[in-house]
Formats: sequence, structure tokens, C-alpha cells
Amino acid sequence: MTVSPVQTPSPTGIPPRLQLAGITKRYPGVVANSEIALTVLPGEIHAVLGENGAGKSTLMKIIYGSVKPDAGTIAMDGQEVAVHNPHEARALGISMVFQHFSLFDTLTVAENVWLGLSRHLSLAEVSRRITQTTQAYGLQLDPTRPVHTLSVGERQRVEIVRALLTHPRLLILDEPTSVLTPQAVENLFVTLRQLAAQGCSILYISHKLHEIRALCSACTVLRGGRVTGVCDPRQESNASLSRLMIGAEPPKLEHRTVQTGDIVLDVRQLDLARDEQFGVDLQQIALQVRGGEVAGIAGVSGNGQKELLYALSGEDTRAAAAAIVLKGRNAGKLSPGRRRALGLHFVPEERLGRGAVPSLSLARNLLLTRREAVGAGGWLRRGLLQAQAQRILARCNVKSGGPQAPARSLSGGNLQKFIIGREIDAAPALLIVSQPTWGVDVGAAMQIRGELLKLRDAGCAVLVVSEELDELFEICDRLYVMAKGQLSPSLARADATLERVGLWMSGLWESAAQRQAPPPTDQKAVDAAA
Repeated sequence: MTVSPVQTPSPTGIPPRLQLAGITKRYPGVVANSEIALTVLPGEIHAVLGENGAGKSTLMKIIYGSVKPDAGTIAMDGQEVAVHNPHEARALGISMVFQHFSLFDTLTVAENVWLGLSRHLSLAEVSRRITQTTQAYGLQLDPTRPVHTLSVGERQRVEIVRALLTHPRLLILDEPTSVLTPQAVENLFVTLRQLAAQGCSILYISHKLHEIRALCSACTVLRGGRVTGVCDPRQESNASLSRLMIGAEPPKLEHRTVQTGDIVLDVRQLDLARDEQFGVDLQQIALQVRGGEVAGIAGVSGNGQKELLYALSGEDTRAAAAAIVLKGRNAGKLSPGRRRALGLHFVPEERLGRGAVPSLSLARNLLLTRREAVGAGGWLRRGLLQAQAQRILARCNVKSGGPQAPARSLSGGNLQKFIIGREIDAAPALLIVSQPTWGVDVGAAMQIRGELLKLRDAGCAVLVVSEELDELFEICDRLYVMAKGQLSPSLARADATLERVGLWMSGLWESAAQRQAPPPTDQKAVDAAA
């Protein structure tokens, strides 16, 4: 790590906490960052906004020392620095909390935090500092608890506390609220504002425009690897931020009331013991999805959503045959292929590895769930595969190198559009989608949601599992909430509020339902209640 003085003009005479100038990073066939300039002041909460593939992740990795830039300079507090790795970044006071956590489930909170700190500290001293920090910021975390017993929100607190104990002068947060309840988001914002008031600068990466407008005092917008604007998001609207980010406002969704059809998916008192050590037991799960409706499941990840999706998709066939009924047929023991034959199609949360094979072309990836192109004797009908892939790329406006481009060459948002388009193109009777727009920019998210609504209007039954409450409120006709392996009663969208759903995400729907239950109207009902 090298440090040298640099001149940084400032109207207050105080040098910026972080100043980037001319940052450029090229990869074969693409320029990820081009002449990026970014200035973050001391105590400022600064958003970095951009669509998928805009260069945000590459830029953050350059600041944190994970990627070396081809050109440009980085300055911290008026001193030009060369950051060769994350260890040097932390020595400069730069900490980063990634969207996907890096914790060891079998270790305690204190042991996980200890791994990222100086070796001269004892475990007891680390535990003491964790307690002090959590009390100071109201984070409520027990250093002796094993990580596998924590909720996802609590695990994020571990990551934040680990970053705070390095006493950062610059904290980078990547999609920090994607796994939090509305109440936990408010608590996180309180902590971040408290940090900023103490002089810590924060770089905040998020696709949630309302969060950026509520929290941040400055925003740098990237498009195509270049800076397209710098603004105060508090003075902007969602529409104006979208125009800076994608060059246009996202299309408006049309959510029309339609007549629902027959029950397509009927889950009846599904009980299923966990299949792995840190899994979740499913208890008395009951839900229905009719043709022509979108049903949503809200909840913080790790509360049984993965186990339920495995049971519904056929990846786990341990359920009783009659516990899952698909189009009137007992399906609990059927394989994924036999369920697809009944019209069930599934979009998993993991894009690469489960939703698509990274090394295969987009056309060949159709074979994962589409078998029309397999001819007699197992010969592939390449022309049909090519035509199908081209049709999906055009319909979903997927940016790619064409049907023969490998799946791993697409950005996350474009790959997600292709996978969802692949399943929609199969004309399913039931489509189950997990996290349809996780980490997807606002333009791609609106397009994906629009496609789901078109499918619903065509009479398909759609089940969406998402941690984005705004998304569920926007596209769903009914909502369920999942907590601790149990599913709440069905809730009409018109009756759903952030406060109510947030309360149910803690598993408190029974008491809430009892408080809102109408009084009995006849003596039989009174006797039954007694």
C-alpha cells in the first residue's frame, strides 16, 4: 500500500473522505468502468445507483482492493493511495458489508467477528467489544450465540458489527436491506445515521429508490460504466432517478381485476421435517392458488421458504402424496419432470447452477425444462432450439450475444429475464417464482413484473416468493406470510399494510387475527367461541 499527498479542492477546506478520479477498468470485450469520478465527504451517506451491468460492483471492488483498476487514482482524506487487497483497505479504514454474508454457521457470533480482527485480541476482549458496540447502536446481539440459531436479520447485524469494530472511516453497504423486515430496515437506518453523525462516510448501493431518497444526501448514478449524473436524491423523484439510471421512466404496470378460475395448486396440512442440520421444519402448511391470480409469500429468508419450494417443485418428494394437489391430482410424490407434465414450471432463486448451466449456451439451457427440441432417438433439433431462444430474447428484451451466448456471459438481470421468459414461453398452468427481481435494476424489475401479470391475465396460476414487500404489494392479489416454518392465513392485497405484514413476519398473525376477528352473530357461534 502506497500513500502520497494529493491536492483536493474543497469549499470547506476539509478534504473529501474518498475521491476517485479517472477510474477505468477493462475486461475482454467490455469496459466495466470508464473515467469514473466520485467524491464522498466525511459523514456523508452517498448512494451509488445504476442498472445491472452499470459497473457498480466493479467500482466497489476497486475501492475495497479486490480488483485493480487499469487507470485512475484513489484518494482517502486528501492522500492518494494504492489499495492492493482488502487487508490494505481495512488498514485505511475501509470496510465493506457484502449482500451475501460470509459467516460460519457452526461458530458463535464472537468467533465469527474475531476472524476478521487483529490476532492480538483475545476472544473475551472481542466479546466485550461486541457487547459495547451493540448496546451503543441498539443492535441487540448476543456474542455467545451460534450463528446457525440467528435469523437473517441478526446475521446481517453480525456483519455490520464486524465492520464497526474495525472503526471504519468509509463503510460500503451492498443491498443491505434485501433480507430485512420493514421494522429492521428502520433500525438499520437509525444505526447508519448515527454512524454518519460521528463522521463515518457511507457508500450505499441499492436498487430501492425510495430508500435512497429517504436515507442518502448525495447520489452518483452510473450507466454503461460511466457517471451520468450526481444529485441530491432528497430533491428527486423515483421517476427522475429512473431517467438518470436507465434513460427513461420504467413502464407502468397494469393490474386489472380478473375472474379467478379453478384451484390449480392446493397444499393441505403439509408437515415436513428438515432435511439438513440448519434447515427449518415445515408445520401445517396450507395454501391455495387459483388460475388467474398471483399469490405471494412474504417473509425473511431462512423461515422455511427454501424447504417449501423444494417440496412444491418436486426436488423433495418426502411429502405425503395428498399433501400437494396439482390440478386435482395428488402430486406430493411426483418427480419434477412429472409435475412439469401437469403444467408446473419453476424459477429458482439461484440463477447460475440451478436456473441455468453457466457454460451452456442460452439455446441449450432451454433443455433444462423444455423437451420439444429432443427428437427421435434423442437427437436435438437445433433449429427449433435456436428459434425458441431467439423468440424469448426478443420478447423479454434480453441483452445478450444471441442464442449461442453462454449463460454466464449475461448480467444477473438479463439472465433472470431469460430464465423467467423460458418458463413463461412454455405456457404453464402454474408458475412458481422465487425472488423474481432480487438484485435486478428498476427497469428490468418492472419488465419482469409486467410479464408475470400478463401470464396471470392469461389464466395462469402464479405463486411468487419474495422478500421485496413493495414487489408483492404491486403484483399480488393475495398474500401469505411465512415465519418459523409456518404459513399465515391468506390476506387480500387490499387489507395488507407494511405494518401488518411486518408484524406477521415475526410469526404474530394468530394474535393479530384474533384482535381483528368480528364478534359472533348468533348464540351457536357464541357457544362455539366459549
